[in-house]
Amino acid sequence: MSAPVRREGGWRDAFIAFRYRNFSLMWCASLLSSSGTWLQNVAVPFVVFRITGSGAWLGVTGFLSYVPMVITGPLAGSIADRFDRRRVLMVCGLAQTLLTLALWLDYLNGERRILVIIVLLAANSTAAGFAVASWQAFVTELVPREHLLNAVTLNSAQFNAARAFGPAIGGVVLATLGASWSFFINAMTFVAMVVALLFVHVARIERPPRTGRSRPLREMVEAIRYVRTQAGIMACLVVVFALGFFGGPLFNLLVVFADRVYGIGDGAYGLLAGCLGAGAIIAAPFVAGRGGRTSRSTMLSVAMVGYGIALISLAAAPVAIVGAIALLFAGAGYLGISSTLNTTVQMQVAEVMRGRVLALYVMVLTVAIPIGSLIQGWLVDLIGVQWTVAGAGTLFLGVFAVLRFGVAAFGHMDDLTQGTVADTRLAIAEAEAIESAIDPI
Repeated sequence: MSAPVRREGGWRDAFIAFRYRNFSLMWCASLLSSSGTWLQNVAVPFVVFRITGSGAWLGVTGFLSYVPMVITGPLAGSIADRFDRRRVLMVCGLAQTLLTLALWLDYLNGERRILVIIVLLAANSTAAGFAVASWQAFVTELVPREHLLNAVTLNSAQFNAARAFGPAIGGVVLATLGASWSFFINAMTFVAMVVALLFVHVARIERPPRTGRSRPLREMVEAIRYVRTQAGIMACLVVVFALGFFGGPLFNLLVVFADRVYGIGDGAYGLLAGCLGAGAIIAAPFVAGRGGRTSRSTMLSVAMVGYGIALISLAAAPVAIVGAIALLFAGAGYLGISSTLNTTVQMQVAEVMRGRVLALYVMVLTVAIPIGSLIQGWLVDLIGVQWTVAGAGTLFLGVFAVLRFGVAAFGHMDDLTQGTVADTRLAIAEAEAIESAIDPI
């Protein structure tokens, strides 16, 4: 990390994190791996919908694909704080490779069993659950702290770029080669991630020594107590829950739009899904370049309003091209929300709590998505996909109005960086005094 330190805030600094070799290497590997994941994500709802013909089954699949990440959250956060994050990511990458290959082999043999698909997806989600907290915390080891906002935004951009490339390629693969190839290609992208991690070398982080054996649930309770003393992080958790609950199921529901509303083919469905990521790509330079000069509360307000309006516009779109335009704006709004929330948490959390707090953040999101998927999947069969998405967009705007104007929660996101171990211990002690009735786990 020898590049000169410069202040972020202009278009010329929109890509400053790429000056650091470790970040550039991991960014490219993550783009490839995430693209493979989204390529497979096109195939999974397609296969499930073709097997069952039910929106409810789509909701069940989404629910069981995310719940393991919630269950593993406490242990994943503890692991991210205790162990070398690069090695954790390598082990998880190998596990995901093997599980995805198993899904490929099962489907290649002509099996069309919905329960087998769900079990393998749930197992893959378990491995991802252990990886995600370490990955979120690992980003802070790749660039200096003054460029963290830029790195987080570019990291979000690669994820959303994958949401464009992966579904677009996935639609072509699905239409020409079949779903089995989607699974195989995704497995190979996990291999690429593991290889990239072999070439990443970061400085060793000196973590405070801990005595006794690991108690993941107790440590997660400690993280919750700490977060309750950090108003900015608390606001982020509320917003990310709303984002997952109302917006998380959208990707799986696009196959219903393609089939029942627009009547388009398999390849066009992939392109439609890719518009979510394409919108994020278009917005990324603005978010990364302006993020240093625009307050996080303002950025979040604009992004949430834009995302809610985009959901309502998609629901009202009469033809696929109008729906695609709405999805571009939805992708841009999603990027603005996710990068702002992630940056706020990363900037305000203390290093000693980073892994556990990020695991809690991910748990909140991954609780919201499956619950939202179950409810919205059921509503699709009951009232139709357009009314379901329109209602989700309207309620999301309602959440924004309450947080922004009702309880004035957004202002805390602009608070100065927290971060000393002493401050962390004091915050935990204060929270423990308030919640002394909680039994130790």
